[in-house]
Amino acid sequence: MIIDTHCHFDMMPNPEQYLKQQEVKKNISIGMTNLPSHFLLGYEHVRQYKFSRLALGFHPLYASENKSELRLFNQCLDKTSYIGEIGLDFSNEGLKTKDDQVFVLEKVLQLLSKKNKIVSVHSRRAEKVLFEMLVTYGIKNVIFHWYSGPLSLIPKIVEHGYYFSINEKMTKTNSGIEIIKRIPHNLILTETDAPFNKICSISNTLTNIGLGENAIYDNFSRLISAIRR
Repeated sequence: MIIDTHCHFDMMPNPEQYLKQQEVKKNISIGMTNLPSHFLLGYEHVRQYKFSRLALGFHPLYASENKSELRLFNQCLDKTSYIGEIGLDFSNEGLKTKDDQVFVLEKVLQLLSKKNKIVSVHSRRAEKVLFEMLVTYGIKNVIFHWYSGPLSLIPKIVEHGYYFSINEKMTKTNSGIEIIKRIPHNLILTETDAPFNKICSISNTLTNIGLGENAIYDNFSRLISAIRR
């Protein structure tokens, strides 16, 4: 069984065809959304499937222009066990909206602090700030999607029991390899970030990091158990 904890099937050319293929293969797919309104658009379409789930998201690069959707985020919160993609982006692309991103994320984390969800986070160039906010609000069951931050922060993330989702592209760069080396096997999950990431075979990812499908299944099952307590 292939487990993709971070993809964007709502952005694929034919989401329905993709979801049907995943059902036949019995592969698990967690689809991120960029805004609560996007989640609502896809919710009824996805809920019929056994192996795919839609996550409620508020992407940091969408935060500045869509603060009015915070109310909708709250209204949708009990419709899913999965949250994503949320977080911060302080790259050149996102730096100009830094304050708005932090404002929106604080509101989102306040809501999540009262819930028990699985949370996939975007942390580009904002890893330390994001980590500290997650800890401040007591957020559990976090998955750091495509982590590219400082190696020195990884032990702190690990100490809090947070997971990392790894894709094939990470296994092909020196920086990605150094990151993966420092992550305990019991905190590794797999992702594609499709359709944006084109180098995204999960089978290749597993081969490259020396883990089998069963190891990822066990890690994911542990995460699922955590939200059912």
